[in-house]
Amino acid sequence: MKWRLTGRFLTSVVLIVVMVVSMNFLLIAMLLIGQSSWFGPIFNKQETSAEEITRAFHEHIVFTDQQEVNVTAEGKEILDHAQAWIQILDEDGNQRYGYHVPQGVKMKYTPFDIVQMYKYREIDGDTTVFIGEKQAGQTAYSYFIGFENRYLQRSVLLLDYREVGQFLKIGSLLLIGIDALIALFIAYLFSKRLTEPLHALMDGIKSLANKQYDLHNRPKGIYKEMFQHVHNLSKELRANEHKQRQMDKMKEEWIGNISHDIKTPLASIQGYAELMKEVEYRLSVEEMQEYAAIIEQKALYLEEVIEDLNLSTRLKNKQLAVRREPVNLVSVVRDVVIDRLNDPRHAERAIEFHCSAERLVKDVDKILMQRVIGNLIDNAIVHNDESVVIQVSIEQEYKGRVRITVADNGKGIPEEELERIFDRYYRGTNTGERHKGSGLGMAIAHDIIIAHDGMITAESQPGHGTTIEIVL
Repeated sequence: MKWRLTGRFLTSVVLIVVMVVSMNFLLIAMLLIGQSSWFGPIFNKQETSAEEITRAFHEHIVFTDQQEVNVTAEGKEILDHAQAWIQILDEDGNQRYGYHVPQGVKMKYTPFDIVQMYKYREIDGDTTVFIGEKQAGQTAYSYFIGFENRYLQRSVLLLDYREVGQFLKIGSLLLIGIDALIALFIAYLFSKRLTEPLHALMDGIKSLANKQYDLHNRPKGIYKEMFQHVHNLSKELRANEHKQRQMDKMKEEWIGNISHDIKTPLASIQGYAELMKEVEYRLSVEEMQEYAAIIEQKALYLEEVIEDLNLSTRLKNKQLAVRREPVNLVSVVRDVVIDRLNDPRHAERAIEFHCSAERLVKDVDKILMQRVIGNLIDNAIVHNDESVVIQVSIEQEYKGRVRITVADNGKGIPEEELERIFDRYYRGTNTGERHKGSGLGMAIAHDIIIAHDGMITAESQPGHGTTIEIVL
C-alpha cells in the first residue's frame, strides 16, 4: 500500500509537470505565431525545398553561342514538377527568357520592382516568388522563380531588439503566472481526489474514538486496504465492548456471590465467638473445642478465598514469578491425589491414578502445579455426585511432551458453559451449596498452565462426564 500511495503521488507530480510543460509549449507557439508569422514556415519542408530549388537552379540556366539564355530540359522538368515558372532578367531588368510565365507579369523591372517582387506578393495570392542570380562572364543575370502553392508563404520580420527584450520580459512573467495558476489548479484537482478518502478515514477514526462503531464507508481506491482495516477495527472494538459489558455484568454477579459466600462463614465465626465470650454460657471443654474447630474451618475457607483473589490478580497482571526447577511430575500428581483421598471429606470418593512411567521430569513451579491439579480434582468432586469416578493420569508423549488428564463420568458441562469455564468470575449452573468459594479455580489453573508455556483444554458431554487435559 505504501508503494501504491507513493506511486500515486509521484504520478500526480509527473502529470502536473507534463501538463504545465505542454501548456508552455502551446502558449509559446501561440505567442510566436501571433507575434511573427514567419516562424511557421520554418517547419515547412516544402518552402525549404522551394528555396533550395531557387538557389541551385542557376546550374540549369545555359547560354547559346549567340548569347541567348535558355533552360535545360532537366531544369524545365524540375519546374513542371514543382508547379513553378521562371523569368530570367539581364542587368537592365529586361526579360531575356521566360518559361510558363503567367500573364500580367512585367517584362521589364526597375530595382524597386525587383525588391517589391521578392518582398511582397505581386502576382496573386497563390504564388510565392523567389529570386536567384546567374553569373555569365562579366554579366550577372537575375531570375525569378514563382511557385504556385497557396500553402507556401514567406513573411518579412522586422525586429527592434529593445522591443524583443521587453516582450520576452513581459512574456516570461506572464508565462510564470499562467504556469502557477495551471499548477495550482491541477494540484487542487489531484489533492482533492487524494485527500477526500483521508477525510473519510479521519472521520471514521474520530467516530471510533467516540465509541461510535457503525461505519458505512465503502472501501475503494488506493485506500481500500486502510478502509478495510478501519472496518475490521470497528468490528473488533464493537465485539470487545460487548464482551466487556458481559464481563462487567459477570463480575458484578461474582462480587455479589462471593460477598454472600464470605458473609456466611463470617457470621458463623462471629456467632460462635460470641457464645464462647459470654460468661453466662458455661460451655464444656468439648463444646469449646467443637466451636473452635468450626471457627478454624471457616477461617481456613476465608483464607482460601483471599489467596485465590490474590493469586488470580497476580496472574492476570503477570506479577507472579514462576520459579521453575526440575520436578518429577508423576510424584506431584500422585501426592495431590493422595492428599484428596486422605481428606475425611473425600474418603468415600473414587479417585484413580494412572501413569506411563515412574519418572517424568519437567521444569515447572511445583507449588503452582500442585495448585492446578488440586483445583481440577476439587472441581470434579464438588460438581458431581458421590458415585462419580475420577480418573487422573499422566503420560509421556512425543518430543518430550507430557500430558496430564483429569476425567470424570459425572454430570458433564453444557456446551454454552464449556466455552467459559476458564473465564474469571464465571460459575457454572452445576455449582451448589457444597461449592462455595472464589469461583476463580479454573481461571487460576488456566493462567498457571499458560505461564508454563503449556496448553489446557476441556471436553464434556452432558450426562457423560468431563475431561480436562494439560499438555506441557
